[in-house]
Amino acid sequence: MQVILGVIFHFIGGFASGSFYIPYKKVKGWHWESYWIVGGLFSWLIVPPLAAFLTIPNFMEIIQGTSGRILGLTYLFGVLWGIGGLTYGLGVRYLGVSLGSSIILGLCMVFGALIPAIFYDFYPVEGKDTFSDMISSSWGVTVLVGLLVCVIGIIICGKAGVMKEKQLQAAGTDSHGMDVKTEYKFGLGIFVSIVSGVLSACFNFGLEAGQELGMVANEEWKTDNPGEGEFLFRNNVIYVVLLWGGLTTNFIWCMILNARNRSFGDYTNKRTPLLSNYIFAALAGTTWFLQFFFYGMGESKLGNGPSSWILHMAFIILVANMWGLVLKEWKGVNKKTITTIVLGIITILLSVLLVGYGNSLK
Repeated sequence: MQVILGVIFHFIGGFASGSFYIPYKKVKGWHWESYWIVGGLFSWLIVPPLAAFLTIPNFMEIIQGTSGRILGLTYLFGVLWGIGGLTYGLGVRYLGVSLGSSIILGLCMVFGALIPAIFYDFYPVEGKDTFSDMISSSWGVTVLVGLLVCVIGIIICGKAGVMKEKQLQAAGTDSHGMDVKTEYKFGLGIFVSIVSGVLSACFNFGLEAGQELGMVANEEWKTDNPGEGEFLFRNNVIYVVLLWGGLTTNFIWCMILNARNRSFGDYTNKRTPLLSNYIFAALAGTTWFLQFFFYGMGESKLGNGPSSWILHMAFIILVANMWGLVLKEWKGVNKKTITTIVLGIITILLSVLLVGYGNSLK
């Protein structure tokens, strides 16, 4: 039952992450950097402490009582992750929700799942799964096979993206009738997507670095609620510090772009639907944060380790690709290309089932 609940929570989180970019498409007349940072303020500054306060009322006391080394390391990984999150937006912009998310999150999944497990082989921590544990157990091998299957699914999705590019270039427009030379840029999109995928894995590293914060919240919960099991919301206090780092990177870059593109006027431009722009940006930012709110709940049921990260990323990729089909990002391509992307989605779904089964064996 714990495994099923964990998978459900990860699916809800994955759905939130795979869907968060959709409200941004409703923002009219603003430059990318303007709506990205407005949404980001909700993602990284406003909603995380609110969620922490509602679930861990003394979260600031826990932060203040934690060593500067742990806070600094957690924040640093947040800064690096922020670069990955920043380039995520550009990857989706140039490749589309479906293909961009598949490549970025696939790389993020591989690095975020395996590197901490390998690290714990050399620096063991009680309760943490190591890579040696995984390759020497049936549950671990099953999870790793699920990871491999997901990578295959991502490759298939990438193949579909290349096919899409050739067909759209032949037509001269993208699936929404826009000039492919101004929006759909495969080469640039692939580059920023690779950078994003590698650095986005730092979010999981930051979670690992800040585990002392979560452990304090968990122990206090167990003291006040004996016999209730693991605290569902223990990660919420870690997010506050980790996302400060993400905010720092994104805020600096977006301000640079505002200055370079002379787009500071977007925030007060009455010729645009200001109220709805702010509402949709806020909705996107809040939806983004919900992914990790539910990730923490899923992790409390499955344990913090490769399994949780793989499930989370796989669900995001799955949902993002489904949104790509719903939004008709693949409109104008032939049946073979559609079949290829659907095959990629099915393969990723199979990887989710394998990871879930591996956790049930554990």
